[in-house]
Amino acid sequence: MVSKVKGTQDFLDLSLWNFIINKAKHHLGTYHFNEIATPIVEPTELFKRSLGVQTDVVSKEMFIIKSEKDDDALCLRPEATASTVRAFIENGIQYTPWKVFSYGPMFRYERPQKGRYRQFHQLNIENIGAGSLMHDVQMLTMLDRLFTEHLNLNNYVLLINFLGCFEDRKAYRVVLKEFLTHVVADLCATCEHRKDNNVMRVFDCKNQTCQTIYKKAPFIADHLCDGCDNEWQELQKNLKLLSVSFVYEPKLVRGLDYYNKTVFEFVSQDLGAQNSFCGGGRYDQLVKQLGGKKDQPSLGAAIGLERLMLLLQAQQDSLPLEQQPALHVIMPLSEKQQTVALLLADELHAQNLCTEVLLEGNSVKSMMRTANKLGATYALLIGDDEQQNNEVTLRHMTNSTEQRIKQTEVVAHVKR
Repeated sequence: MVSKVKGTQDFLDLSLWNFIINKAKHHLGTYHFNEIATPIVEPTELFKRSLGVQTDVVSKEMFIIKSEKDDDALCLRPEATASTVRAFIENGIQYTPWKVFSYGPMFRYERPQKGRYRQFHQLNIENIGAGSLMHDVQMLTMLDRLFTEHLNLNNYVLLINFLGCFEDRKAYRVVLKEFLTHVVADLCATCEHRKDNNVMRVFDCKNQTCQTIYKKAPFIADHLCDGCDNEWQELQKNLKLLSVSFVYEPKLVRGLDYYNKTVFEFVSQDLGAQNSFCGGGRYDQLVKQLGGKKDQPSLGAAIGLERLMLLLQAQQDSLPLEQQPALHVIMPLSEKQQTVALLLADELHAQNLCTEVLLEGNSVKSMMRTANKLGATYALLIGDDEQQNNEVTLRHMTNSTEQRIKQTEVVAHVKR
């Protein structure tokens, strides 16, 4: 047997998946976000320029597609923001804000564990050209409403932080490095490396010793310029006015280089160590960085669909999932009735009625067992007598009642 690739999974029941996607599509539509799709394969350079070569994603998690001409020219996309920005630039979008969403697989080479896969799926939401801070407020409100009002979630917390402008971050890195210099002997090897290469990522460390040290670290929200500090206060005030509950998390920095100002994560203790199921923030310089003629202040979010499904599975029975249509199983009792069975099935299909025809020539008892396994609502039996009289024996599988009706009356009868 050839097994699936490590870190991937088969989805055999998509009812919960479709529930999430359909609810999200409808909700985002009410905020005037339009659906797009971008390629799974992108130039590797796109992510080196957007995410930063020192990020974990670029340095050790990319799935590179090797070729004889270029060793790393292409890769499987590890995230969707850079792809969306590339699409904005390459297709010459002239109007802003450009409010779009997409969903599909992403790829990162990392150790598989609960809620983390090498092929995982995200719902990606981007608002390009959104200069006002109020777009941040609306994005967070929109996400909070999706989770609470449409997906019936209540076991999560919204964490937010404010990274300031790029000048704030530049100055803060100096302050943070100075603090780390005095405690470097107590840091883990990963944090010691990050101190010199991607210093703000030290806050992502899971080592308890490091986390205890970082409780005394200087935080960027305390080192903002006057303009950014005013925006930070306005963001909090307006979220409270809109009844969006949040917790200030000063160590939340997100792992990608393009973020500035607002960053956020929706987290749940029910997910274990990988507790974030949605995250994002503002990126005001990424468009020009990727080749745009001018900067477009923007923000976005990504929802991890596997992790969201884990949260919803516990209450799946109470969710209004789309019900499977009633199944009608047609049973020709011999080969002579198979043509009649297909003609009847064709009529039912034309009326959008879910229909299965059993054409294997099994016994009635065996076909009835099959119909039960399939969850059939009706069994339609056609034997010699039924064929001769242009009739069908219709059996209701729930109460085991049956009756003979004319073939011409089958559609009207099952629809009733």
